[in-house]
Amino acid sequence: MNGPYKPGTPCWIDLMVPDQQAAIDFYSDLLGWQGEVGPPETGGYAVCTLKGKPVAGIMKAMNPDGTVPDPMPPTVWTTYLSTDDIDSTISSVNSAGGSVMMGAMDVMDLGRMAVITDPTGAVVGLWQARSFDGAGIANEHGALIWNELTTGDVPAASSFYSSILSVTTARSEMPGADGYVEYKVDGRAVGGIMDLSKLPSGVPPHWQPYFSVDNVDEVQAAAVRAGGTVLSPAFDMVAGRMAVLADPQGGAFSVITLKAPE
Repeated sequence: MNGPYKPGTPCWIDLMVPDQQAAIDFYSDLLGWQGEVGPPETGGYAVCTLKGKPVAGIMKAMNPDGTVPDPMPPTVWTTYLSTDDIDSTISSVNSAGGSVMMGAMDVMDLGRMAVITDPTGAVVGLWQARSFDGAGIANEHGALIWNELTTGDVPAASSFYSSILSVTTARSEMPGADGYVEYKVDGRAVGGIMDLSKLPSGVPPHWQPYFSVDNVDEVQAAAVRAGGTVLSPAFDMVAGRMAVLADPQGGAFSVITLKAPE
């Protein structure tokens, strides 16, 4: 990636976990990342890299005052959507039916971030870049390739994101993807929206990252050997072969090997 992401595009992901070093080790071994606990001035935030480029953040779960949360929050990946004016985006969240969990704050000279909840209950971050654009590599083995919102109300979610960011949504025309909605920036699909009813009962609305891998079955087996869990075993679908996995601390993610379009 060169230069800033267009507004509305998923540009970064990070993970908050009880055991930060264990998470760094798991994803480094599984996806080929490099990473280490960051300095105290960043709260120990680890920027993991692939081929020297930033690909994801991993941080230790803690309260703003540095104490350990009780109870511990669930381990989840957070997707961040790019915006060129975070204050303007936030001001439109409430009127569009969402809510602001964490207002805009400066992250040193890197940029400004916020965390919001859409009207269907899914949590998502916002990022306005300064010196840090986000993921520096994408769409190859070990890197982010897709972000997907699973929600109980696809029309409401589609309307919300189109209201607060320069994005559009449309039913996928890909054969075999009935009901799947593409999340587009400048007419290009950069993410997806699917109905929560396709998942087991009790799964909350959420955004989930997909990582590109050369061989889904090998990565799935490696994740299990490292203490991870298989949520949906490797299967063939319209875009390729994929699996849904969880790391040993419960963070869910998907891996996919794309097939060339016919």
